[in-house]
Amino acid sequence: MLQSGNIHIRSNVLAKKIHHIVRRPGKNNGDPDIEIPVAEDLVTQPGNPTRDVDVSFYGREYPLEAHFVENSADREWLWSQYTSEFSQWRIDHEKRDGPLVAAAAVSGDINPTVEAEPDLDYTDLIRRKARALGFNEVGFTRYDRRYTYASKKRWAKFPHAICLAYEQGYEGTQKIPSEEAEHVHFGTYAIEGQIALDLAAYIRTLGYHAQVHSHSDSSAPYIPMFVAAGLGQLGANGQLLMPHFGSRGRLMIITTDTPVRYDAPIDYGFNRFCETCQVCVNRCPSNALVRDKVWWRGALKNKVNYGRCRAVMGRYDGCSICMKVCPVQKFGMKPVMDHYVNTGTVLGKGTDDLEGFDLKDKGHFGPGQKPHFSPDFFEIPRGRFENWIFEKLKDQLADRDPNPEELRKFGDKVREALKVQRETTE
Repeated sequence: MLQSGNIHIRSNVLAKKIHHIVRRPGKNNGDPDIEIPVAEDLVTQPGNPTRDVDVSFYGREYPLEAHFVENSADREWLWSQYTSEFSQWRIDHEKRDGPLVAAAAVSGDINPTVEAEPDLDYTDLIRRKARALGFNEVGFTRYDRRYTYASKKRWAKFPHAICLAYEQGYEGTQKIPSEEAEHVHFGTYAIEGQIALDLAAYIRTLGYHAQVHSHSDSSAPYIPMFVAAGLGQLGANGQLLMPHFGSRGRLMIITTDTPVRYDAPIDYGFNRFCETCQVCVNRCPSNALVRDKVWWRGALKNKVNYGRCRAVMGRYDGCSICMKVCPVQKFGMKPVMDHYVNTGTVLGKGTDDLEGFDLKDKGHFGPGQKPHFSPDFFEIPRGRFENWIFEKLKDQLADRDPNPEELRKFGDKVREALKVQRETTE
């Protein structure tokens, strides 16, 4: 919700003139609303800049594919970087998570339990129920099929998207990068997965279908839809910055045929604020974040260098330093924007409290300090696994002819890769 007018800021003279105020529900169900001031020099547009014709073109001609398909080459490598204890924890987590993923996969085929009642405001009913179940942010928009992964085009059934965010624990997140932080990360998904199934069951009692798009088997990149639903704006770290916890919100959606009112995108000021802040860009240990925005698949954004990011993420407990050092994640959007309006500066910027991080085997890095990695550090498997092993074979052929046993093993790997791909995309 947007408001123009005055806001009570504890300052006799404001450093920045306020253009508008964003009023949002409190973080938890029953909490009072918050008011976020947006300075005049930060105003751009609601949501994020996009070229609709480009989004349509790429969605049609070059559809996206899920990460675990498109970048399957690095999955085996990634597991090789885990400690034995964390590997076992991930195995146990996936066993516990499996039933939630399986239930979500067939959720769209379950019929409503009653006949729908006419003239009800289902939007408010669903929003209240979602908040009561524990979701911190709830928004409604069109399910934009242009973003749907190629392997999910036939699976996604319904036209309306309920965008849902659940808060990842604060204390654990501040310990990034660490296995403890990864436990919090994956543990949050498990909680969110269950209450999403509960919300879908509730929607069926209203007389409509509900399809859960699993946290562990997503159907599309969700950030564009969350932006369209007014739940945040895209940050320089490539993550969604939301009012209460920045990029610490874990995202998932439910699609439905329930008639709902769509929310509108909002200008929180972050299209321009991130250009001023740049803390995540400056602190990224892999230099995977770029300072300047580019047009990519119809969106104006800070494009992340995936290969450089993954090389550090795999070796340092999921990294996520770009999340840790974001002031919106650390302090919340209202304190950050209050501070900017009062002082014209970024809350916490230049302090070790915000920007400091530790890397195992390398020590502590404060503001202005970053680790050094050799070029071969970033040489990890890239792209699809089946393509990567073909490239490895080509390298072998450049030096010598492989023997029959090597060719047999190569054929086995190709067949296994193609089998996994079929299983994950059917």
